Amino acid sequence: MEMGEGRPGVAATLRALNEALGRPAALWVKESGARNLRHRDFLAPRAALSAAFPGGQVPPEAVSAVSSLRGPAVLPLRVCRQTPAGLAVQVRRPEAFRRLLGPLPGPAPTAAGARTGCVVLHCPALRSPGALRPRHLRSVLLADHLAQLLRAQGVDVRLVPALSEERRWDVLRQLRICWPSGGSSLTEAVSALKAALGRCSCAAGVICKVHLKSFVEQQGLLGYDPNLDVLLVTEGTLQSLAELQEAVLQCPAKGQSSCCSIVHVVNCEEEFQQQQLDVLWRILDPGAHTALQKHLVCGPVKVTNPSSPIGADQYFQLRKRQMYEASVIKYGELAQDEAWTEVIDTLTVAAIRFEMLSTAHRSQITLDLENNSISTKGTKSGAFVMYNCARLATLFNTFQRAVEQGTYPPLPPASELNFSCLREEGEWLLLFNYLLPFPEVLQQAAQLPPPSKGIRITANTETVCKFLIQLSMDFSSYYNRVHVLGEPFPHLFDQMFARLQLLEAVRDVFHSALATLHLPPLSQI
Repeated sequence: MEMGEGRPGVAATLRALNEALGRPAALWVKESGARNLRHRDFLAPRAALSAAFPGGQVPPEAVSAVSSLRGPAVLPLRVCRQTPAGLAVQVRRPEAFRRLLGPLPGPAPTAAGARTGCVVLHCPALRSPGALRPRHLRSVLLADHLAQLLRAQGVDVRLVPALSEERRWDVLRQLRICWPSGGSSLTEAVSALKAALGRCSCAAGVICKVHLKSFVEQQGLLGYDPNLDVLLVTEGTLQSLAELQEAVLQCPAKGQSSCCSIVHVVNCEEEFQQQQLDVLWRILDPGAHTALQKHLVCGPVKVTNPSSPIGADQYFQLRKRQMYEASVIKYGELAQDEAWTEVIDTLTVAAIRFEMLSTAHRSQITLDLENNSISTKGTKSGAFVMYNCARLATLFNTFQRAVEQGTYPPLPPASELNFSCLREEGEWLLLFNYLLPFPEVLQQAAQLPPPSKGIRITANTETVCKFLIQLSMDFSSYYNRVHVLGEPFPHLFDQMFARLQLLEAVRDVFHSALATLHLPPLSQI
């Protein structure tokens, strides 16, 4: 039975498994825990089978159909059997390694389910008149990460507002946030909005008061704060709207405004003001794009016992000093070398990005600034992820030097490798839980689902950080247990080369995931 095309994937395999049982319900789940993966890779649980089949008994022909599944997008299956837990399937693992680590047939495939269209990401925190605070930083970092994820899926992204040239944005540069600056004159756009205000039945005068509540009630709009009432429109308000309109006009899908969605990435303290701007824009420009506005709201950022309100720049400098001190404790005088300056800068950026982004955006973040909560050892930290990425770089540098010295032969082409040598439990964990689902992880993280009701949306912006933390933990466990570069005996080369090919793919996943966080891989640590 041929199903699907392209690279084997989790979604395609689950879809094929469900179709093989001939039931519309999604019965199968992918296993991920090491204990269950010793016995099975996919399971149709007993409870689900009981609901789908009389007495929970799957017809023999359906079991046979599962075992005979084939197709480029479907993992190769070895056996399907009834167990006390349900219907269990195991993958033919050597073939799975070969298909995921070996050369791809034909030209490199484009990203599965590649998306098009345009998204405008609007971050009002960058218009804050005072100093940036950690709460502002959270929404800016989230918008920056989301922009990278969307671009990786082929979506055109516009970031608003452009950074004003009168202010210093050192902390954004230090955190490697890529945000546009300057921008074209918006005089004509502002004038057009003023004219629209003059024609608006909800307004009285120019620049004027606009009755938002009556418009919300007339249009039957859901999800807005009931306290929205009268908005005093200022020149700055119109400037903000003009910049949003300009970003929409720059989207490639001009004339197809339904392809352009606007996402306001706001912290919870800015949400009310952004709803005011949202409604005003709907009033003045009742086009399809203004009806597609969504609000992605970040939870509060609580700072424990600050002696005074802390700015984003102070937060960065504090974390940098703590990272330096932690590095000196771990690496001694090495960490005081000038060459380590860039390493510590990168570790600081990683620590802050993971601190801000590894929690679901709706939830509160608590920043403990009094104690040295930055560590090079903690498995939940950005520094831990960077450390394991650097271990991979060290491994391949060591191998390359050994090849140059004649200790090992060069790594052969993937088509010549013997993947049946990969029998260690940790090797299958790395392939099945990380290399296999990684493209789908990136797709999931970039999803901007429509609001279920109202204007708020929920995105999986914590997905990549959590994925990298878990990958680092499983890689670290494997690397501490397995000696990859063994003795230079020819009878050991097959296993060593297969392991290097696997870890080369793991390294590529690290690099691709870190790129969505604007984090360069480290070659030393």
